[in-house]
Amino acid sequence: MLKNSNILITGGTGSFGHTFVPLTLAKYNPKRLVIYSRDEMKQWEMAKLYGNDDRVRFFIGDVRDKDRLARALNGIDYVVHAAATKIVPTAEYNPFECVKTNVIGAMNLIDTCIDQGIKRVVALSTDKASSPANLYGATKLTSDKLFIAGNSYAGGNETRFAVVRYGNVMGSRGSVIPFFMSLRDKGELPITDERMTRFMITLEQGVDLVWHAFDDMVGGEIYVKKIPSMKVTDIAKTIAVNAIQKIVGIRPGEKLHEQMIGPEDAPYTYEYQEHYKILPAIHNWSQDPKRINGGKLVNSEFTYCSDNNNDWLSVDKLTSWIEKNKEKIGKI
Repeated sequence: MLKNSNILITGGTGSFGHTFVPLTLAKYNPKRLVIYSRDEMKQWEMAKLYGNDDRVRFFIGDVRDKDRLARALNGIDYVVHAAATKIVPTAEYNPFECVKTNVIGAMNLIDTCIDQGIKRVVALSTDKASSPANLYGATKLTSDKLFIAGNSYAGGNETRFAVVRYGNVMGSRGSVIPFFMSLRDKGELPITDERMTRFMITLEQGVDLVWHAFDDMVGGEIYVKKIPSMKVTDIAKTIAVNAIQKIVGIRPGEKLHEQMIGPEDAPYTYEYQEHYKILPAIHNWSQDPKRINGGKLVNSEFTYCSDNNNDWLSVDKLTSWIEKNKEKIGKI
């Protein structure tokens, strides 16, 4: 589907974009892959990685700017929406800015994609959008609902929207692994709560889920990858086995455990070999055989949380992953 196509990724200079771009170039050889973002320095640094590859283009712009989006999306076939204000404390203390990017930006993108005749759009979501406990999660839940409704909002246009949802990305800039690695020589690591658990997904798995969504979507689906969990104390132990773990308390808006599918979504959630799919409650789309596509409906009390997961990442496996990826941890 993506072969020989024109693709645009919003927020493309972030952690996801740095993995999505090279993998997509190698696997699908698109005509054009446009990185749309607002940070010129990040674009300048990223452009150095691709030399004279004329498939890769850079477009300065903000999802808050609808006119600029319209210009950037001209001639594009497929869109990945990765742009977001996503640091939980930042969103709590700057709520207006978070809403402008995560909600108004989503509205702008949906409108413009429909107007420009984009074929398919996949938006990146987060575990925090499920039963949100903070502003970031609330804005991403709103964004998810907007993209789902965008399929009916498109009217007679063929533009289709879907969402992928996943948790803590292993080794990404600002995440827990590089944070602990930066402090391990001090002999003390801050732990918000010793009971805390987190889902663990690699950027490569996140990219694969987006590719699958493009291939499988009918419109309105939320895709959730099956991934392992880990206790934060075990992450700390892996990175600095002899360090003191100091309990510092949960930050504003932070959850004890990550949740990607809540009980309110269970009546519309189907299970597959490597993922779950939450179908839209609107228009009876959750009963559509094309959207179900061979999935098995989960039980009525089902939840998918990092503390009730059947799959757990061991200290040995995380150690092996860190050793294999140490050169790029925290760099993108």
